[in-house]
Amino acid sequence: MPTGPCGINCDVCRLNVLGVCSSCGPGTSMEAQQKMAVQVRVLGAPCPILECAANRAIDYCLRDCEDFPCERFGAYPFSEGFLTMQERRRNEAEQKLDPTKGKIHVPPHYWEDLEKKDLTVLCQNALAQAFSSEDIVLPILGREILVDRKNHSLRHKNQGEWQPVSHSLLELLVLVYLLNVGPQLLSRELVSAQELKTAHFFQGPHELNVRGVLERFGGDLKGFRKAAESLGGEAQNLADAAFRIPAFPKVPLYYLLWEGDDEFEPRISVLFDRSIENHLSADAIWGLVALVSEALVKTPDLPF
Repeated sequence: MPTGPCGINCDVCRLNVLGVCSSCGPGTSMEAQQKMAVQVRVLGAPCPILECAANRAIDYCLRDCEDFPCERFGAYPFSEGFLTMQERRRNEAEQKLDPTKGKIHVPPHYWEDLEKKDLTVLCQNALAQAFSSEDIVLPILGREILVDRKNHSLRHKNQGEWQPVSHSLLELLVLVYLLNVGPQLLSRELVSAQELKTAHFFQGPHELNVRGVLERFGGDLKGFRKAAESLGGEAQNLADAAFRIPAFPKVPLYYLLWEGDDEFEPRISVLFDRSIENHLSADAIWGLVALVSEALVKTPDLPF
């Protein structure tokens, strides 16, 4: 059941529909435990209402708790702070990861939040390497990207020197990955977007953006193989041509291409490791596919 202890039904919350916020579930549910773990990792503390309900083995405050209402609610739900959060996160989900809607904005607080993270834990979770006391090197698409936390910038190595990277979508996705990646390892179970918990997100305008790859390589398997290999891709025995492309260390994407002929049109599919939802929200997954698809088409002329 999607309703949280506070009484909000997640099915009618747009943040849940957009895939940027998961259901809390009843206080005694496994969903509640998982949601609190994410809140502690991302926000530093769990929701006090959810935590109280879980500790007291109460499913719903309004129905099950004799102490309701209590000070934990105050003006919540639908307080000024809640509405402000809704507006901010909706804008981020609908606009900032969608390169079709104009210039991508990277929220400054993402960099500020990244500065606060413990470097050792960050590198362990992200499978990155410490470059200095503040900076890390993150493998992306067969390349190394230096994440400069102090100066809020990305750099890539060009002729032996670290050069600035100017790519807003890449910057945003790197920050989202580093801020949300957890200790979970790959599950080795491959799933399509329709098999993810947030499958409803990948419809209409948010259908995976792979048309450019299909148009470029639908009749050129050799070119597809060359492009995928240039991004660190490893061949897979899954289609006429298929590659595991290391987008992030814990987030590989699997591109499967079937060549067209006189009878059938070429087809393409993208698969994910089931664990991707532990690290990225639906809009970030959508943005990552857009980034990798763009890289496949443009390689070797990439800005990073």
